[in-house]
Amino acid sequence: MPFACIFVPDFPVEAIVRAEPELRSQAVVVLSGKAPLEKVCALNERARRMGLEIGMTKTQLEACTGVAMRARSPLQEAAAHAALLDCAQSFSPQVEDTAADTVVLDVAGLEPLFGALPKIARDVARRASELGLETNVAVAPNPDAAALAARGFPGVTVIASGMEAERLGELPVSVLWDGLSPHLSPHEKGEKDEDDAERFLDTFQRWGVRNLRALAALPGIPLSERLGQKGLRLQQLARGSSSRTLKLVQPPLLFEEAIELEYPVVLLEPLAFALNRMLEQLCARLSSRALATQELRLRLELETDLCPEDSAAPAPALPRCFTRTLRLPVPMLDAKVFLKLLQLDLKAHPPGAPILKIHLAAEPSRPRAAQAGLFVPAFPEPEKLELTLARISGIVGEGRAGTAGLLDTHRPEAFRIEHFAPQEQPIPPLGEPRGNPSNGTAHSSPITALRLFRPPLHAEVTLREGKPMRLLCPKRKDIAGEIVWMAGPWRSSGDWWEQEGWARDEWDIAMNRENSFVLYRLVHDLLSGRWMVEGAYD
Repeated sequence: MPFACIFVPDFPVEAIVRAEPELRSQAVVVLSGKAPLEKVCALNERARRMGLEIGMTKTQLEACTGVAMRARSPLQEAAAHAALLDCAQSFSPQVEDTAADTVVLDVAGLEPLFGALPKIARDVARRASELGLETNVAVAPNPDAAALAARGFPGVTVIASGMEAERLGELPVSVLWDGLSPHLSPHEKGEKDEDDAERFLDTFQRWGVRNLRALAALPGIPLSERLGQKGLRLQQLARGSSSRTLKLVQPPLLFEEAIELEYPVVLLEPLAFALNRMLEQLCARLSSRALATQELRLRLELETDLCPEDSAAPAPALPRCFTRTLRLPVPMLDAKVFLKLLQLDLKAHPPGAPILKIHLAAEPSRPRAAQAGLFVPAFPEPEKLELTLARISGIVGEGRAGTAGLLDTHRPEAFRIEHFAPQEQPIPPLGEPRGNPSNGTAHSSPITALRLFRPPLHAEVTLREGKPMRLLCPKRKDIAGEIVWMAGPWRSSGDWWEQEGWARDEWDIAMNRENSFVLYRLVHDLLSGRWMVEGAYD
């Protein structure tokens, strides 16, 4: 049963380079510790060629030119590890979260779907590269052999069954401690520390054991007498003969990216540069799982204003976090559209303080079906429509562009502005004419329509016994004269428990104009006492 291992060399460096891809061609070192005692905890191959080593201080590094120094970022490492899991789960559902830089997956039975094992290994490496991680991928008959090969051989490695000891034999014995730690029992993990590793390496050095082939050739009984069960465990790993089951993991579908900025950012242009890279990474992760997103959540950690020591009154502190949420009408997967929407939103709602950290999360959803009917009118592209609405909202103001949504009230014309998300028209059944009712019949009686005046016309009304008898509209000279017919009043009221209560009487009236009758809707606002002509009937 073959297994594949994905290993990220120099994982802290790769997590940094994933967020800053321009550093991939430079020598990069990662520092940990408190200032001014920072030390190198990880570095890439270019830095090693320059003679740099782990444990060097920041002061020693300042003498070197052409070296990019970055502080270790747990946020970026967590995002890189999540991307590594996404890469593995896009190929197989049986995945083991072995370590922060290592993932093992069961690839048995994937040949009919993805091709031969060498092709699967290359595809896994290419998918990881698309997610911003340069990895070593190895395929072997058991998980431990695959993990050792991935940690020991660069690039893509495939080990056939029965060739484990021969292929692993050239690796140094030090690779065992990198591949052994995730699989030890809790008791063994308590015993395994740096002193223990140094003791074993010193023992193998004195015995002349330099590589795994020499360790695999040692006799078992004398080895166990001198090194115990752990020595036999190391020999099994060296021979590639260990056998175990994967500790499967099923992480939740969380697609989050985070970055800690080296310097506080104030302008939107450098912020957009960082957001663009994060959105591309999120879209790549969603695409690897055949998903899209319908909601983006942005959280910015801001720099708090500190009052000067000589200030008499402390300045008010700004909030530490600034959050914005973009809800999309349909699932999308376009980093450029997301970036433009975030730019427009941040332009309308600026954070108001320098930005220290950026957190970006996407709510996963299934992609929308793009196929439409042949006889359905052309539907606007959701991405372009969303950008157009965002630009309109930036001009007229938030909450002033969208579609009217009715409120649950009896108040006439009560509505609110909702986000415009038109629904595609359903395809009519075969043989049924479009635009007609399903039974094919048309309306036999005419429909009377009320055409509203925007805004309603102010009116001066003469009453007799509480009923309107004469009407005059100062702005419409044609609406004036005696009322020849009336119906009503119809009284309605509501929202009396709130400040914006309302109460009104409605009348339907008829007036004689040019030897014909015209019907109007007359309204009396009981709270303000105003009379208004609300509309005319066809």
